[in-house]
Amino acid sequence: MAITKRKAYQDFAYWGRPVPNFGPARSQLIIVGLAPGAHGAHRTGRMFTGDRSGDWLYAALHRAGFSSQATSESIEDGMKLKNCLITAVNHCAPPDNKPSRQEQLNCLPYLERLLAHAPRKVVVCLGKIAWDGAFRAFRNLNWWAQARPHFGHGQQVELSRGQRCIGCYHPSQQNTFTGKLTVPMLDQVFQTAKACLE
Repeated sequence: MAITKRKAYQDFAYWGRPVPNFGPARSQLIIVGLAPGAHGAHRTGRMFTGDRSGDWLYAALHRAGFSSQATSESIEDGMKLKNCLITAVNHCAPPDNKPSRQEQLNCLPYLERLLAHAPRKVVVCLGKIAWDGAFRAFRNLNWWAQARPHFGHGQQVELSRGQRCIGCYHPSQQNTFTGKLTVPMLDQVFQTAKACLE
């Protein structure tokens, strides 16, 4: 995908590799996304950086006190996360932004290892694919033994070791342009996460 560039980014050298997690390793809040955006994180090399989804996410994190600034354009823009780490179910950009089940299973051990290290207290899942992937990991870690709960925006589940999982619509253009996800809705999720940590 790094070969097929959007016209606006023809002169950019795309990252074009698996995108690493972003944020302090010992954070209490972990955000699980779907996968790197083809012309955002896949281009810049940092989760949710350089695209509209990231514009929404980082602005909300900034308002909640989890990021040093409200915008994230490149890995050299000085963005710092505070007690918050961003990861994804898939670390490579999938075709049409739809990872196959096998692609998701291939990356699952990475998510499990990340979650297994304390002090994770709150996990926010951006979208149903992130929710389903996180609950696969929770089951394998013995944090959840029941049937996977249905995904819903604002849905909260307390896990077996006291961690809390919160569902959130993905801040994709499909959701933000249609009004399925609004700024107050996104802010409420991160205010809830903040309250859980306090």
